[in-house]
Amino acid sequence: MIIRFLTECWQITTQMAPYLLFGFLMAGILAVFLSPELVERHLGGRGFGSVIKASIFGMPMPLCSCGVIPVSASLRRHGASKSATIAFLISTPQTGADSMLVVYALLGPIFAIISPIAALVTGLFGGALVQIFEGKNNAVFSNSIPSPVTCTESCCSQEEKKKSSFTRIFNYGFITLPKDISVPLIVGILIAGAMGVLVPPASLHAYIGGGILSILILMAAGVPIYVCATASIPIAAGFIHMGASPGAALAFLISGPATNAATLTTIWKILGKKTAAIYLFTIAISAITFGLMLNWIIPVIGDSIPTLANHAHNVEQAGWFSRASGIVLVLLLSYACWAKHHDREKKHELIESPGMQHINLLVSGMDCSHCAESVKQTISQLPGIHSVEVDLKTGRVVVSGDLIDENQVIDAVKKLGYAVEPSAMEKS
Repeated sequence: MIIRFLTECWQITTQMAPYLLFGFLMAGILAVFLSPELVERHLGGRGFGSVIKASIFGMPMPLCSCGVIPVSASLRRHGASKSATIAFLISTPQTGADSMLVVYALLGPIFAIISPIAALVTGLFGGALVQIFEGKNNAVFSNSIPSPVTCTESCCSQEEKKKSSFTRIFNYGFITLPKDISVPLIVGILIAGAMGVLVPPASLHAYIGGGILSILILMAAGVPIYVCATASIPIAAGFIHMGASPGAALAFLISGPATNAATLTTIWKILGKKTAAIYLFTIAISAITFGLMLNWIIPVIGDSIPTLANHAHNVEQAGWFSRASGIVLVLLLSYACWAKHHDREKKHELIESPGMQHINLLVSGMDCSHCAESVKQTISQLPGIHSVEVDLKTGRVVVSGDLIDENQVIDAVKKLGYAVEPSAMEKS
């Protein structure tokens, strides 16, 4: 059984590897040339046009449901309306250059077509609802402290901008992004492999094989867990293997990446309770509607959704290229996991000088390197700051500088949507 499990995981890996590696490359290109700074410049309008642009901009951007938090908070801070911000928050985590290629590899062309359409329509629908029900509050935003730089992503830091475009593309696509998704992606592959070995094909078809109940079950399964778009795809393939309808699997793909505690907390704090309720309502309606639509479309067009058994057959046909890509992907994810561990274990040396202050903070809600880099870049732009060190695992942030205004630092981090408080550790 162990051999079967490992074989199943390897088959899934080799099936998705060529597409995912190409997706990493595309994500790197988008991160460099379609930066959050560029997005912000186009989303400052108050009308529905900004909602349309927010949904379109968000679809290809390689940001997961936690990485989108600081970007959306920055959009709001720099003049985007609530409706445009919510449209961006909805459409972005569901799709991305890397995840869409993996959808095509594991779930077929119909899923690859309907998934971005669902993300776009859901973003437009959510933005429209916010614009209708928020009314005058849609464009209201109070900003009592000077805003930091527009873009707080690592790809927009001054140090990173000095590097060549090729280096920045490679660093983001094959180092930063894999570090963010390596653990959930590996977990997703392992779960899908376990589903293929332990659960007979179509064994749960009677429960999740069709109708609105199956869609509600898998939608509910996706809400409480944090899973990025790419990592959720092999799990969705596993659900289909167990007998889930295509529509139920799509509902899981829509609800999982778009709902997590950090995102909901950010919406609640920055955009208000009413907008948070609209956000959840929009995700639920979208998952149900597009799930039912996909279940209706599949029999009409006669398309067959790939199963885990199909993946094994396809890998045997694909030959050396898929296997070589699989090896590269395994090495890349292994390095990403090691790098994350190394980053956590690395001891940061504080720059000492006469009169230097060190302020310790605890920041909660950071789930990936995007979040940590956003916090670091935002604090670094404030007056008197010499260095900022962020420990993603513990949430500890050490700020060093001269004449630091602690309240201003805390307010700046809260503007990004994170909870922050002074650490119990002694300040120097």
